[in-house]
Amino acid sequence: MSQLIVVGVDGSADSRVAADWAAKEAELRGLPLRVVHVSTLPDEQLLTTWPYLREPSPDALVTSLAEDHPGLRAEGLDLTGAIVPTLLPLTSQADCTVLGLRGTGGFAGLALGSVAHGVAERSEGPVVLVPSGSVRSYHGRSPYGVTLGVDGGEPPGPVVDFAFDAARRRDTGLHVVHAWRLPSPAEHCMPYALPEEDRGRWEDQETQRFSDALRPWREKYPQVRVYEDVRLRSPAAALVQASAPAELLVIGRAGRTLGPTLHAVLEHTACPVAVVPHHA
Repeated sequence: MSQLIVVGVDGSADSRVAADWAAKEAELRGLPLRVVHVSTLPDEQLLTTWPYLREPSPDALVTSLAEDHPGLRAEGLDLTGAIVPTLLPLTSQADCTVLGLRGTGGFAGLALGSVAHGVAERSEGPVVLVPSGSVRSYHGRSPYGVTLGVDGGEPPGPVVDFAFDAARRRDTGLHVVHAWRLPSPAEHCMPYALPEEDRGRWEDQETQRFSDALRPWREKYPQVRVYEDVRLRSPAAALVQASAPAELLVIGRAGRTLGPTLHAVLEHTACPVAVVPHHA
């Protein structure tokens, strides 16, 4: 894997916010930043639309970012083609790829843009989706600046490792949220009340299993404070609530689809969301 951060920009306000977030992440990791713009028009067609249709210049944005981040190493890259297929090969070359949640092609009220959706569900590496207005200071806001969302089962290693590493780099704690459901026999008993001793036993078992699964990463990152939070509620509701005080929310992606939980979280998140493929 190449040692760099990639950010895709399109001239929208969201992509500028994403570029600022990516610049901070590049500084945090000590890596160069590549600012990428993909034009869907060939060069000869762009000449016929000038000056009525002006494509954003990644080099101009690099200059602006360098003024705000004096130690940043950054370069601009102009590409031509279909946006998602052109960006996807870059995701396998980067430590992470950063995009705004919604770009120039969206409309008011649209939470997840088509480019963000397409790249996040098919990327080979981690993709961070940044909502507008999310680059701000979190100093003193929460002792657990990074939140990891786990939706049942064994947490995938690459996802957990990304979250622990993000917390270590930010010198903050890690809030691990595990949403779980009652075993199916108990669900079938509803609407009758579940005996409290049964509920307590299942919750204790779930908490212990969850804690055992995290032990290898606690040992790998002993400097990271961990708050294990087991919640008996839907994963989407638990993670959206947990995103409010967080600087970064980390969620895994299985297969080539975002799934209903990730979709719901991206619709309502209060902070940037790192979508990490299970095989990353």
